[in-house]
Amino acid sequence: GALKIEEMQGGTFTISNGGVYGSLMSTPILNAPQSAILGMHKIQERPMVVGGKIEIRPMMYLAVSYDHRIIDGKEAVTFLVRVKEGLEDPARLVLDL
Repeated sequence: GALKIEEMQGGTFTISNGGVYGSLMSTPILNAPQSAILGMHKIQERPMVVGGKIEIRPMMYLAVSYDHRIIDGKEAVTFLVRVKEGLEDPARLVLDL
């Protein structure tokens, strides 16, 4: 089924996946009165330097926008790093590393 408007109101955090539309990078716009929004983008192979050598790796940009009145920048960046680590190594999510 589909969600009704009243079922989507009152949220505190949004996850937006622009990658399904081909978005490579953007800044997600915060929806008031929510505290933050996480933007996920298209996974695309890109050249990366690993151990001094160029390797092709799947890469995806993540972005978080947040209300600075509620969330300090340090906590927002820490959250984003944890999301990145969980995506790179899903076992971390299960083992809570």
